[in-house]
Amino acid sequence: MALKDDIARRLDSLSDPLTGQGLVAAGRIAGLAVNEAGKVSFALEAPADQAERYGAIRDAAEATVRAAPGVSSVTAVLTAHEASRAGGIAQVGAVIAVASAKGGVGKSTVAVNLACAFAALGKRTGLLDLDVYGPSAPTLLGLHGLKPEPGPDKTIRPIEKFGLKTMSVGYLVNPESPMIWRGAMATSAVRQMIDEVQWGGLDVLVLDLPPGTGDVQLTLVQRVQLAGAIIVSTPQEVALADVRRGVAMFEKTHAPLLGVIENMAYFDDSAGKRIAIFGEGGAKRTAEQVGAPFLGEIPIDVRLRESADAGAPLVATLPDHPLSARFKQIAAAALSNVARLNKPAPTIKVI
Repeated sequence: MALKDDIARRLDSLSDPLTGQGLVAAGRIAGLAVNEAGKVSFALEAPADQAERYGAIRDAAEATVRAAPGVSSVTAVLTAHEASRAGGIAQVGAVIAVASAKGGVGKSTVAVNLACAFAALGKRTGLLDLDVYGPSAPTLLGLHGLKPEPGPDKTIRPIEKFGLKTMSVGYLVNPESPMIWRGAMATSAVRQMIDEVQWGGLDVLVLDLPPGTGDVQLTLVQRVQLAGAIIVSTPQEVALADVRRGVAMFEKTHAPLLGVIENMAYFDDSAGKRIAIFGEGGAKRTAEQVGAPFLGEIPIDVRLRESADAGAPLVATLPDHPLSARFKQIAAAALSNVARLNKPAPTIKVI
């Protein structure tokens, strides 16, 4: 962490030619990552019409970082951001991130069904799968092998299914190839999917974030103005630390916390006996301890697993299932919290 802080200070000592601020303060540095071996990667983000001008800045940034004690190698990527493109999220009403502090908690299954629940409530909804290392949307939506079509002005059209506009890095890469990307490469891919997709007018855009609380996640939530975030966890005691890490990440980026969902909360056997396979209430208790809203429990259910494997989200294909009703209740509660936490500040008039 000390080395990473030193690198950030060195980068911020270089001036952004457009604003005069340091590169970090000006928001030009994205995806800064440092591993234990001293390998450093980051992206320098430049306006599209200034890309050539920033080539020398990238070289200077790389040289400055390479000179830092403890650095063994540097990968610095220059990306050009064209703000005037027709794509992007400018016409999206509420951007909601679904996150988990670690993998294996069913976050993507929850995100997909939650998106379908928003659509079932009459909201124009999109789903953006940003898990660049393990994209799940093609499987969960039954969209393997489909490729998005190009739109005007170098944009991409989302793929539509189950009433959702969807995009995933899984649509763009070979599903059999391992996703071995440095932080800067992953950040660049995330930026493209946010800025270059023709979402059109949406009421809600659900972001399925990568698991964890690292640089990719922080860069993402700093880049996008979130209406709020939802943390998915499991009930066992180890979930306590995971929920706290997730809450801390969103507090750091000043994103409103819409609530916590406890997934795999329990299992009802054939005799109707409730079994707490992974313990009981860990995520709920932690939400209460940190003052976060608790949105509800999602039990282990065979139909939910089967629908996920079949690429047919339960909420969309079995809308009358009790668990579909549960997802709709959670979606309604999340929207209520969006409205509550995003109220404009009152105007005070002095007469």
